[in-house]
Amino acid sequence: MDIFAFPPLAALLDAAYGALNGLSTLLEPLAGPSAAALAVVLVTLLVRALLIPVGISQARAEQTRARLAPKLRALQQRHRKNPERLQQEMMALYRSENTSPFAGMLPVLAQAPVVGLLYTLFLRPEIAGHPNELLTHDLFGAPLGTSLVSALFGGTATPATFAVFGVLLAVMIAVAEVTRRVFRPAPVEGDDSPLSSPGMLRMMAALHYLTAVFAAFVPLAAALYLTVTVVWTLVQRVILRRRYPLPQPVAVRA
Repeated sequence: MDIFAFPPLAALLDAAYGALNGLSTLLEPLAGPSAAALAVVLVTLLVRALLIPVGISQARAEQTRARLAPKLRALQQRHRKNPERLQQEMMALYRSENTSPFAGMLPVLAQAPVVGLLYTLFLRPEIAGHPNELLTHDLFGAPLGTSLVSALFGGTATPATFAVFGVLLAVMIAVAEVTRRVFRPAPVEGDDSPLSSPGMLRMMAALHYLTAVFAAFVPLAAALYLTVTVVWTLVQRVILRRRYPLPQPVAVRA
């Protein structure tokens, strides 16, 4: 089922195409064939700038959750044999602090429609009945509408495709590694919850690299959006962590 056959979504897609194509046209004297790629970067920066207030709320929520962690562990110890009572007590604690366990997820949810639009814009040969001119653009010779996986299995991969995707994936993996190291949760004495088990911590660390895996399956334009996003997110988190530092946990004794 094509969700963009629904008239409101079709109109939204056409409007997004017109705006991005118009911006690409304005940037052509500066960027040439890579004008659409530069337009994607500018749109990404605009989206991230608009989400700065949400990022601040996310940092505050993270600080609150860290402050509540000892109380949550005490509740887990007290009601470990009564999951229903534990859930009630935890939600009551979150309500008393005017927060929730899902606070801070808005940036991810807010960006999902943008990634979806970019994916669709650089996937369809036609938009609202007219040719999709965005597909004629590339980034240093790599077509913006081609994904790394489709190029590999379709036999259309070129050195430019490998080079451009290689750089983007390398940046995303490097950012993921820095994020994992800088924002790795410290082990806490007395915390024997499943979320703090070694296996769970390893799985959470691996999730940092999921964006890079996803980027190999989407058109280059969407991968470019993801690359700019993860770099922005890392810089923003470093700045906001200094503004909203987390309380220092009691480390596990050796």
